[in-house]
Amino acid sequence: MKVECSNCKKEYKIPDEKLPVGKKFAVQCPACKNRIVIDLRSQPKHKESLQQSQPVEKEKPTVSFAKKRPSGMTLKYGILRTLGDLPAMPHVVQKAQEIIANPDSNLNELSRLIEIEPAIATRVLKLANSTYYGLSGKVSSVQHASVLLGYKTLGELITVAGISGMMGKNLKGYDLSSEDLWRHSIAVAVGSRIIASRKDPEFGNEAFFAGLVHDAGKLVLDQHVYERKDDFETFMGNGQHTFLSAEKEILGLDHAEIAFELCQKWQISSNQSVAIKFHHYPSKSQGNELAYILHMADCIAMMNGFGTGIDSMLYQIEKGAMEFLGLHKEDVSRIKNEVQESVEKIAGEVNSL
Repeated sequence: MKVECSNCKKEYKIPDEKLPVGKKFAVQCPACKNRIVIDLRSQPKHKESLQQSQPVEKEKPTVSFAKKRPSGMTLKYGILRTLGDLPAMPHVVQKAQEIIANPDSNLNELSRLIEIEPAIATRVLKLANSTYYGLSGKVSSVQHASVLLGYKTLGELITVAGISGMMGKNLKGYDLSSEDLWRHSIAVAVGSRIIASRKDPEFGNEAFFAGLVHDAGKLVLDQHVYERKDDFETFMGNGQHTFLSAEKEILGLDHAEIAFELCQKWQISSNQSVAIKFHHYPSKSQGNELAYILHMADCIAMMNGFGTGIDSMLYQIEKGAMEFLGLHKEDVSRIKNEVQESVEKIAGEVNSL
C-alpha cells in the first residue's frame, strides 16, 4: 500500500503483509513528523491504495490482560532459567571473533578456521566471489580469498556466513519474514561499520558484528509476543506507540535487554553487549560510543526502508546522537545511500547460499 503525507506530499510504501487488516491505525511521516492516518476497515486485504494523512485524536490504549501470563521480571527470570535453550552463537563465528580480537593472531589462523568447517568455507567462497566484494569469479580457495581480501574482510565474511542462518528466521510474533530481519540486520551492520570507521578502521569490525546481532533478542521474545498478539495490537492500535514500547508495557522488558543477556551467554565483549542493550536509547549507556553508532545505523536502516514493521516511521534519532558522533545531515545522506547499495548486494548473495 502507498501512503502520502498531506503536509509534505512525500509517498511511502508499506508492504501489504505488514498491514493490520480491517483496522484503523496511524504512522508518522519521517520527513515532516506529520501524522498519517490509515483506515483499512472497509478496504480489501490486498488492494494497493493511496492514503492521505488526516488529523488524528490521541487515544490512550487500553490493554486487556485477561489471559494471565508471566511478564516483567518473572518472564525474564523464566527465560534466563532456560538459558541453555537460547540460540547458540555458531562456533566458527565465536572463534573468528576471538582470533580477530587477539593482536598476536594472523591471517593463517583465520584461514585454517574456515578450512576445517566445509559448510562455512563454501559460503565464504561464494560471498567472496560476489559483486559486493568486487572479486567475481577470481577466488578459488580460502587461502586465495585470504590474500585478496585481507584479515578484517575475511573475518567479516565468516561472520556473515555463520550468522545468516540464525538471523534469517521468520518471526510470527513480530510479523517479520526471514528476509525482513536479515536485511535489517545487514543494513545496521554495514551502517555501523561505516560510522565506526570514520574514527578508527579497526573499530569497524567490532561495530559490524554488533550491528549484525543487535536484534537477536527478538529471536527469544518472538513466541511470547505471538502468544500476546491481541494485547500488542490493542496497545499499538492508535499508531502512536512503537513495538519497543509495547514490549515494555506488555512483557515488562524489551528485546534489547534480552539481546544483552544473549551477549553474556555468547561471551561477547562488554562494550558490544552494553551497546546492544542501549541501542534504542544511547544516552542511557553512560557514553558508550558503539551504542550511539548502533542507534544511528538502526535509524538509517529504517530511513532506507529496511525496517522491522509498520511502526518503523515512529522511531526517531535521539536528540544529541548526531552531535555525539560528529555527524551532519550530509553525512547521514551519504551513509544512507551507501547502506542501500550494500544491502541489496549482500542480502541477494546470502539469500542464494
